[in-house]
Amino acid sequence: MTEHMVLETFHRDLKGGKVIEAKHLAIIQKTYPDAHIIDGYCKEWDIYIPSAKFGIEVKSDKMSQKTGNIVVEVKFNGKASALSTTKSRYWIFDTGVKSIMVKVTQLRKLIERSHDRKRTFTALGDTHPKDAYLIKQQYIEELDCNFPSGALDRLL
Repeated sequence: MTEHMVLETFHRDLKGGKVIEAKHLAIIQKTYPDAHIIDGYCKEWDIYIPSAKFGIEVKSDKMSQKTGNIVVEVKFNGKASALSTTKSRYWIFDTGVKSIMVKVTQLRKLIERSHDRKRTFTALGDTHPKDAYLIKQQYIEELDCNFPSGALDRLL
């Protein structure tokens, strides 16, 4: 893949991610009107809710429809990233079919038990390798806190 193609893929994925964040923000704002998307790069969270004093990270993983696994990144280019650096209280995984909202504390416990699921790879649109866990979607779904009841699924 040429550098131009990598950048093209990166920008397409970034644009798609922003659309997914906006969809989830609309649902969250029904309960927390002051919720907002953090502009620019913020490794702690994508959406912040000042009145509740917590953030939410939104991840898109449409490939999970084919693989049955959800990718949970912990390092990028040899540096801690994503789950390792987040200060979010919740992560939302958008599979393109459903949304799954999990508490970060529970997700980290799941990762600790999944050491055999760790992989290193360079994804399309990335310029460097990442360390990530390939977690069966059903295990992530078991952690779903469904905030508010069913609202995120109705979003899609």
